[in-house]
Amino acid sequence: MLKFSRLLAQVISFAVFGVALAYFSNSPSYTYHDAEMALIMVSFSHSSERKEECRRFTPEEIAATAANMRRPMDCKRERVPVYIEVMLDGENLLSKSYNPTGLSKDGASSIYERITVKPGQHHLLVKLRDSGREEGFDYESDTTINIKAKELFVIDFRKELGGFYFKRDE
Repeated sequence: MLKFSRLLAQVISFAVFGVALAYFSNSPSYTYHDAEMALIMVSFSHSSERKEECRRFTPEEIAATAANMRRPMDCKRERVPVYIEVMLDGENLLSKSYNPTGLSKDGASSIYERITVKPGQHHLLVKLRDSGREEGFDYESDTTINIKAKELFVIDFRKELGGFYFKRDE
């Protein structure tokens, strides 16, 4: 009798677990953003310039080091933060600085921002500073976009492609 009651308890437990799993696999529904609005997503990783310029060792300094440790340049690893601005129709949507990753602050800065906007035609201006300069920007790109409700518009950055890269995902 004891074995039957344990078996029945296991069957009931598995059935409850299966029903709960089936329910939570489809419910509650998750809405990424308002269906009446569009979404601009800024998403990329970028390595900025080094905080300090590399210094060339003198021949005397090179000779003073062990043969297996000789190198022509001394380069500090730390990088400057990446600063980005996103403007839509003259209104500033994003103005933020992103620090480099890594223990020595020598990795890429990772940018991931979601901005909900009204659908329609807009003038988009994106600026990025990845050098040690205090004023101005190293990269700028502007475009006119016609974005629909529920549409996803992605702002990416590829230095090898010359700057910003825009992509729609409907």
